[in-house]
Amino acid sequence: MVIPSPVRPPRITQFLKPYVLRMHFTNKYVSAQVIHTPTATVASSASSQEKALRSSLEIKRDVAAAAKIGKLLAECLLLKDIAAVSVHLKREQKYHGKVKAVIDSLRDAGVMLL
Repeated sequence: MVIPSPVRPPRITQFLKPYVLRMHFTNKYVSAQVIHTPTATVASSASSQEKALRSSLEIKRDVAAAAKIGKLLAECLLLKDIAAVSVHLKREQKYHGKVKAVIDSLRDAGVMLL
């Protein structure tokens, strides 16, 4: 059974940014995903758990791993013709360390940040 995505009233969707970047950091892994807000679906995601990155990453949770995740995510976004993304940071996340590495690598790869 397929459950349809929630439909939001038009007055709310006028003010939402279409694509939002969310990052999640654990003690073992780094992951980031871009969510299409009006349909509440994941447009693209990247994680240090992926098979393509396992061999190239020595440590899967440091700043270098976060930079590679951002670069991989940017390549996926540009392949899907998503040129701009807004950043959503949680209350405890600051623009420093791993968060900065992901955002800067996205910006360097050609994705505009809103």
